[in-house]
Amino acid sequence: MTKYSSRYASSPEAVKKYDTQQLREEFLIDDLMQEDEVVLVYSHYDRYIAGSAVPVKGDLVLETIDPLKAPYFLERRELGIINVGGNGSVVVEGTTYELGFKDALYIGSGNKEVIFKSTDASNPAKYYINSAPAHTTYPTVKVSLAEANKLNLGAMETANHRTVNQMIIGSVVTTCQLQMGMTELNPGSVWNTMPAHVHDRRMEVYFYLDVPENQAVCHFMGQPQETRHIWMNNHQAVISPPWSIHSGSGTSNYTFIWGMAGENLDYGDMDVCKITDLR
Repeated sequence: MTKYSSRYASSPEAVKKYDTQQLREEFLIDDLMQEDEVVLVYSHYDRYIAGSAVPVKGDLVLETIDPLKAPYFLERRELGIINVGGNGSVVVEGTTYELGFKDALYIGSGNKEVIFKSTDASNPAKYYINSAPAHTTYPTVKVSLAEANKLNLGAMETANHRTVNQMIIGSVVTTCQLQMGMTELNPGSVWNTMPAHVHDRRMEVYFYLDVPENQAVCHFMGQPQETRHIWMNNHQAVISPPWSIHSGSGTSNYTFIWGMAGENLDYGDMDVCKITDLR
């Protein structure tokens, strides 16, 4: 079963007037990881799609959705997948790729068949999905967590000691515009992406995981001088427009998956916001 929804773009001037409920309705994705369902959210920021697939009783097929106006999902799109559950496999045009916990898979455009499977129904795979438009076809590539390009950033003294795992990114996998990776915060650290930044040439989506029971993450967004916040739970995602910062602080350490798309693949292309200038 597949269900989808669409989110239209909002200007920074409009967002200044949003109350908590409207802010959450526009940017928070809180219905992911539904058993035996493919859940997709089509964002009009760079035509980005974020979603999930959790096969339990049987396999799940990646089907096209009406906003794509395409006979199959990947006709003009590329796909990134990271498994945040039990062991599973993804079948792409008859080729099976085994994905363990926190393993990633990039699938190029033009692949008509994508099937999600779980190895054990009692501990199902939980696939987090990102997709962006693609102008050409690149090979399908699996990237295990061990194969990721790792950056150690921050420090315990500033509560943001973290490991950035670059997985679906130019130095590891060739893509059209989609980039994905996973940042793991060390025990005792709670701040991610601090100092905050914006990158006007691409949008981003954050997906939070490894958030302990009864804990939460406060995600900050908005223009640097007009910030807003959204409280988030485990396995929820948030859309970040190009004009918005994207940073968070948790009541415990946690992990988040970042995905982005736009006209620039330069990971370092960003405008950093001084901490003391945030408002």
